[in-house]
Amino acid sequence: METEALAAAQEIDFSMLALFLRATFVVKVVMLILVGASIWSWAIIIQKFINYRIARRDSELFDRAFWSGEPLDELYDQLGPNPRGGAEKIFSAGMVEWKRSHRADGALIPGGQARIDRKMDVAINKESESLNNGLTFLATVGAIAPFVGLFGTVWGIKNAFEQIAIQQNTNLAVVAPGIAEALVATALGLLAAIPAVIFYNKLSADADRIIGGYDSFADEFATILSRQLDS
Repeated sequence: METEALAAAQEIDFSMLALFLRATFVVKVVMLILVGASIWSWAIIIQKFINYRIARRDSELFDRAFWSGEPLDELYDQLGPNPRGGAEKIFSAGMVEWKRSHRADGALIPGGQARIDRKMDVAINKESESLNNGLTFLATVGAIAPFVGLFGTVWGIKNAFEQIAIQQNTNLAVVAPGIAEALVATALGLLAAIPAVIFYNKLSADADRIIGGYDSFADEFATILSRQLDS
């Protein structure tokens, strides 16, 4: 009897596709959700790596131009109305408010320094939102995916026990497929969650460093403008 059960179990196809096709509707939905979440997470991860690399490169290039000794007005004119990089946008925001803070006769409008600081803070906040966009999804996947997978596993095991009760048989040919299908859901949940958590932490730290660079630049730029205002 045991030999027959083992032979029957060995004939069962345990490939991922076969397990998916044999799974119940609920477990299939869980698997599809987890696969979709994993694919979307990797798309965000790859896009963020590209975006952060571009942001760091643009900041380095702008820093060289900014500290080259070129007059700020000329640098502002070179950037034009649509600056590309984050540091360039922060610089342009400060310069726009700097120019607006002067009357036609060249006299300074009171409160100019505070307005320039606020304008650059707004620009930094916009860049921060852009850099952090999508990271919330990674955090959500990392937190929820294991539980979604566990739900699929519990549902699959419930179905496996129902099949045992219906067939009045506990041999491997009856038990193994249902248990295997159920465990695949947990595996997919972990497969989606682990990279999401790892890269969420990595990308969050990268974003914080880039934003910290923007804050440092804004402080240095504000100091330069403050000297000109006081002179």
